[in-house]
Amino acid sequence: MNWLKPSWQAVLAILLCLVALALGAMSKPEAAALADPAASFDYPYFGIKTPMIGLAVLAGLISMLRISSLAEAVVLFVGAHLVAWMLISGIAGFEGTALAPYFLLLAAAWLLAWRCVAVLSGLRPMAKGVRMALRLIIPAIFGAWILIIWEAVTRGAGIPFILLPPPSAIGARIASSLPVLGADVRQTIFKAVIFGYVVGSGAGFLVAIAADRVPFLRRGLLPIGNMVSALPIIGVAPIMVMWFGFDWPSKAAVVIIMTFFPMLVNTVAGLAASGHMERDLMRTYASGYWPTLLKLRLPAAAPFIFNALKINSTLALIGAIVAEFFGTPVVGMGFRISTEVGRMNIDMVWAEIAVAALAGSVFYGVVALIERAVTFWHPSVRGG
Repeated sequence: MNWLKPSWQAVLAILLCLVALALGAMSKPEAAALADPAASFDYPYFGIKTPMIGLAVLAGLISMLRISSLAEAVVLFVGAHLVAWMLISGIAGFEGTALAPYFLLLAAAWLLAWRCVAVLSGLRPMAKGVRMALRLIIPAIFGAWILIIWEAVTRGAGIPFILLPPPSAIGARIASSLPVLGADVRQTIFKAVIFGYVVGSGAGFLVAIAADRVPFLRRGLLPIGNMVSALPIIGVAPIMVMWFGFDWPSKAAVVIIMTFFPMLVNTVAGLAASGHMERDLMRTYASGYWPTLLKLRLPAAAPFIFNALKINSTLALIGAIVAEFFGTPVVGMGFRISTEVGRMNIDMVWAEIAVAALAGSVFYGVVALIERAVTFWHPSVRGG
């Protein structure tokens, strides 16, 4: 048995395929056709059910042979995704008719994809480019299977469109609404979010420096900062709209409030992170407050500062979108979500959510890349 290297994911996937084959019909129309052979029925997976199950079983069996890890990952990737594609494309036009074998085969394909990700995670390539590619491929497969399962379950179970549209419908809506989505992104992100993020984080940083320099401010501001951080957005947003009007400045004001205090608290904590030995060494060199701050304490506080920047990158987007629920011109991501929910255009709501999630992820990723470039000396970066 030296030629075998079984994995529990592959074994379980094969068992699920065999159970699905034994149960018979994968959809209600197929079950009706089997019950009455004389009648004429149109049903999904006609002629491809057995090859589809065989493909999943074959991929699982090949993956248990003692082949290279890369070849195993390729076999699992092709098998899992081809089965998933056949399942989803076959149920089109027969939504809501799937039976237990459909979901068993979907679970088998998911297990094969799981094994594929596990194999890829175990690879230790020497080339830097291959390592970077793996860092992108592994989360991409993981994220793709969230969408695959979402699509397959909503179509197979016939979940009402108004409750949860499938990702394909959301993607089609995004493709057909690019001008509207672009205007919303421009209003919410490029005006309110970026402006409020820069002003709020910058002000929090400067006030933290002042609070570090003046103990009176530190003792007075930090308790207030903790209290203001707990203020609900839905309570602050209407007040900002009354003060600054319905356009983007009121949303930027909400973002400033939400990003100011996380930066203040994290920067003050970071400035206290340098050890006494390092400070004593700077004093032996006759360094005053500002040279010590610039050469020792701010570099030591950099991880704390970037932690606040990453937190604020998500808080800023949430704050701007929620603030738009309380008054805005006829443009903006929050305005579009609240309006389209009332019109029951749920696919448009999900399209806005998807664009907001993508923008937030890009924003966070840019900050994380800058952090890696600036704090390359930190153990968390060197170890990654």
